[in-house]
Amino acid sequence: MTSLVAYEDSDPEDDPPNEGGTDQMNAYKSDSVAVQSGVEQKQFGLSLRGQNRPIPSPHDRGFEVVQCSDVTASGHFSEFISLPWTQSSTGFQRPALSRPDCAISMKRPQPSTAVVKPYIPKRQRRTQLGGDGVPEAPQPAATLDQGANSKLLTEVSDSVRPYLERRGGGAELPRRVRLRIQAHQGPVNAVQWCPVPHLSHLLLSASMDGTAKVWDGAGSGRCLRTCSSHSGAVRDARWSQCGRRLLTGSFDHKVRLSDVETGQEVVGVNNQFKVTCLALQPSDPHVFLCGGFSPEVKAWDTRTCKVVRVYQAAIQQTLGILFLAGGKEFVTSSDSVSRDSAERTLIAWDFQTSAKVSNQIFHERYTCPSLALHPQEDSFVAQTNGNYIALFSTERPYKMNKKKRYEGHKVEGYAVACEFSADGAVLASGSSGGSLHFYEHQSARALRTFPAHQQACVGVSLHPVLPAVAATCDWSGEIGVWH
Repeated sequence: MTSLVAYEDSDPEDDPPNEGGTDQMNAYKSDSVAVQSGVEQKQFGLSLRGQNRPIPSPHDRGFEVVQCSDVTASGHFSEFISLPWTQSSTGFQRPALSRPDCAISMKRPQPSTAVVKPYIPKRQRRTQLGGDGVPEAPQPAATLDQGANSKLLTEVSDSVRPYLERRGGGAELPRRVRLRIQAHQGPVNAVQWCPVPHLSHLLLSASMDGTAKVWDGAGSGRCLRTCSSHSGAVRDARWSQCGRRLLTGSFDHKVRLSDVETGQEVVGVNNQFKVTCLALQPSDPHVFLCGGFSPEVKAWDTRTCKVVRVYQAAIQQTLGILFLAGGKEFVTSSDSVSRDSAERTLIAWDFQTSAKVSNQIFHERYTCPSLALHPQEDSFVAQTNGNYIALFSTERPYKMNKKKRYEGHKVEGYAVACEFSADGAVLASGSSGGSLHFYEHQSARALRTFPAHQQACVGVSLHPVLPAVAATCDWSGEIGVWH
């Protein structure tokens, strides 16, 4: 608090010495006399403009900051001087001032405060200091966990090991969500468990943010590998048959084959069109099919990086590719719908000769954004934009089963995926409303429905080894693991 005190009887012997001589003292006194007599004495101040002395810090020990006011015709002028404290038996006391015309603001001396250093955890200090005590650059979390990630990418997970020797039983349905992962910065287009049993804890995801990621889906849910070799949205991603490679197709017109353990690109090909769907040849692991925004479907050989076959159709876009049992034939779905019948909506091809086997399979005016093969029977299903799943035979002439369809979910323009369980007893499907649906294969009746996501659930994959485990993905970039 500032206090103004008038000292009328102060002695002049405590004045600081005037180095300027008698002339400067006379000028000093004349400045004091020039103050108007109508102003109270406690407002008078000293004019120190003739002196060029430094201003000490108010935190210096043994000094007090004094403010003097010089009232002149031009306004209010303030300067600071410092006076020493005197020590007596009762402690430090304020000094007696020698100017009766000085208004003083006294403040107690404040001790200097020590700088508070932030706390560094013991683990971080141990990381930053090397063996010789020299600080090291902090390593990113990916580098610190590189050993653990490599182990999970190459070895059997503890969550899958007890079920490897277990014989397949009846299909079980998940009951609740186990993990929710905000996995990507864009919509997730597809999820797929690794088909190799001892590596089936790995979960693959492809996103519109241009990356494909591998997750410890059956365990901690941690991201183990990120493949970011594409410059556009990754529309589809597939595991190789050995589980050591990833095949990804993107809107940047390229298909990449990457190593899972290192994340490095092994093979890269340019299709000259946006890739929307991929399929690996079951009998030849070095050959794959790709389709997209083009009337062509190309077959590539990863050993030579060359096109070995081209399948030409009068369509604008290929939505899905499915190899039938044995790999001798495959089915493609397109966005082409004719006026009277759905000609060219589903087309069956001979893989070796590139000839069309049939293009009069589906006779309803709906496109089919995804296809799924039954693991044991001679049948496959097609997800339709008519908000149902249609069942077809894999034998010529690939007739549709008109007595059986799987209804209850919505598609509404999304590329909603569907998939069979390992024993083929259960069919799972996503929905544009964000729900997850399970159907019995034989009767086509609905078994269970979950509100899985807030946005459209576009991908679903049932675990090949673990019972009652499924993975889903949605249009907001979220991945859910159910058990």
